[in-house]
Amino acid sequence: MSIWSMICKTGTALVLGAVLAGCATGPNANPRDPLEPFNRGVSGFNDAVDNAVLKPVATVYRDVTPSLVQTGVNNFFGNLGDVLSAANAGLQLRPRVAVENLMRVSVNTVFGLGGLLDIATEMGIERTRVDFGQTLGRWGVPSGPYLVMPIFGPSSIRDASGFVVDNSGDLVGRVSDVSSRNSLTALRVVDTRAGLLRATNLLEGAALDKYSFVRDLYLQRRDNQIMDIIDEGWGLPPVTQDTDSSK
Repeated sequence: MSIWSMICKTGTALVLGAVLAGCATGPNANPRDPLEPFNRGVSGFNDAVDNAVLKPVATVYRDVTPSLVQTGVNNFFGNLGDVLSAANAGLQLRPRVAVENLMRVSVNTVFGLGGLLDIATEMGIERTRVDFGQTLGRWGVPSGPYLVMPIFGPSSIRDASGFVVDNSGDLVGRVSDVSSRNSLTALRVVDTRAGLLRATNLLEGAALDKYSFVRDLYLQRRDNQIMDIIDEGWGLPPVTQDTDSSK
């Protein structure tokens, strides 16, 4: 069993535990975060893991690894992500975004040494990150309660479901050799965390309540992303978004 699969199964078990645990109540309860006690517990767990393992490793990686190598690693995983983005853009009936991401994959894979070089960006081919959670939102699936996923952080019931679907199509997860698959997974986690070091340092210094700040920022950003998709139109009928899970 891969590290990625183990994390997903652990997350699923914790989500079920959250549902069984019940909802948060009180005058200050956020209607979009009925699982707040559980979410704060998972957030605390994530912070502990991050402070003990992920952040130190990412810091060493950033400080020791040559910048050229870091850029190549980031480009490589970005190229793999473009495959999923193209697929999701197609499901959203956004032909321009789908074609652009497919062009990026083709150009970077063939001319960019398997994605280590981002030739597509230099050519002006735009990258647009698209995931299955956005696809579900595009077609009217409400976000549901806010949910903090183990290790992976802020999400929602809808976006966590989308994460499972995206993960099933992840090319790294399809690598047959277990040690290679786990090594690639670990490298991607470290690369992602290294890219967030500056942002998290600023967050820790600015937010009085880090949990609430991250939650509100995440929910607002996701709402905006999905409304932007809907506003593109493409001749499709409008989809009503119910962003308040308490209704």
